[in-house]
Amino acid sequence: MLRSYRVWLFACASFGLALAFGTSASAEKTPLEVERAVAKFAYPLAIKGPKPAPVEPPTNAELESSIERGVDFLIKSQRDSGAWGGPQKTKGLNIYAPGMASHLAFRTGTTSLAIMALCQSREMFDGERRDKIESAIDRGEAWLLEHSGALVRASPDAYVAEMGIALYSIWGHAYAIHAIAALHERAANDEQLRANLMALLKVHVGRLKSCEFIDGGWSYYDEGAKTLTPSGSPFSFATATVLIALKDAATLGVEFPEPLAKKAIASILRQRYPDFSYAYGEYLKMRPRYDINRPAGSLGRSQVCNLALRMYGDEHVTDEVLKAWLNRLFARNGWLSMGRKRPIPHDSDFGVAGYFYYYGHYYAALCVEELPKDERSYFFDHLARILMPLQEKDGSWWDYPLYDYHQPWGTSMAVSVLVRARQDRD
Repeated sequence: MLRSYRVWLFACASFGLALAFGTSASAEKTPLEVERAVAKFAYPLAIKGPKPAPVEPPTNAELESSIERGVDFLIKSQRDSGAWGGPQKTKGLNIYAPGMASHLAFRTGTTSLAIMALCQSREMFDGERRDKIESAIDRGEAWLLEHSGALVRASPDAYVAEMGIALYSIWGHAYAIHAIAALHERAANDEQLRANLMALLKVHVGRLKSCEFIDGGWSYYDEGAKTLTPSGSPFSFATATVLIALKDAATLGVEFPEPLAKKAIASILRQRYPDFSYAYGEYLKMRPRYDINRPAGSLGRSQVCNLALRMYGDEHVTDEVLKAWLNRLFARNGWLSMGRKRPIPHDSDFGVAGYFYYYGHYYAALCVEELPKDERSYFFDHLARILMPLQEKDGSWWDYPLYDYHQPWGTSMAVSVLVRARQDRD
């Protein structure tokens, strides 16, 4: 009986695929050919979704003005030390951040994002503003070289029952890798500086090896058994963030062990649903209809997860998948936007936290760059029209009040998106 049922299923699948390929249902296909065809069309829900209303493309002048104001904010907000952000601006409800390691992680990540934004925008300016940008990059680079190498994971002594061990270091390591890649390119004529940057790059990649979870991937909390190797639940988006950064390291010749990378990729795949929403973390993967795991809750995660899997060779993340999820981000942006500036994480609809907002749009811009050149402008125009009206009077962008880190990181991510939108027109 079971064998007959399988034969019937195989026949139905063959007939459906024959129609899809425009061939006769009686055309002979080997089981392997059918398997490959099924795999190719395995996720129809991932290429369906809402389309946004048309937008008026911003002018070059509008883009340049917004970028200029954002860059000026970054220059003004840089600290005397050369870093961006600090543990000030506390409030009644603060993110759990034990010890100096947590704030070094926040500061390293924020400083790295600011360096990245300034490196990407520097060619747009000349004269006095260009000089200020170069000076700010120099100071940020000096801080990164002096201090970021001390970034390590939190000690098990920092364990708190409600939160676990804080592993915020992964954000600092990931964005430091991106910043080092940008600084390495800028230092084309300084071999000693390049050598120093490469030494620091190896430190950050090495630290990511030591804090990868037993099951593969990364998270910024370990609620497991307090083992040397983290034993809690890896998070899809945190893992994707790190994997994307490691690609930058690889371009400079610093490779991450392939077995560990494969374990991380497998972790993301275990958290992917058929529509390419992604579970928040592996501990929630068996609850696909839980609010934060549904498409609206995944708006800030699907972009980065799709990108990471595509970069590591997942053929299921096609251009059509990227475009479908970009359109979903634009059309359903309100679900993500409603969490913006709320002081309590995950307090909005679908469990959205404010700090996913600019993060989600930043990785959306990187997804756009994966598309053919002649298809990008539509998506960059939408991104620009979403972000530019949210710029504050002081030139900054921010989405979640995290001590004094939120304005520099939000501004850096927004500037990076708009610079890409502007450069795409050249």
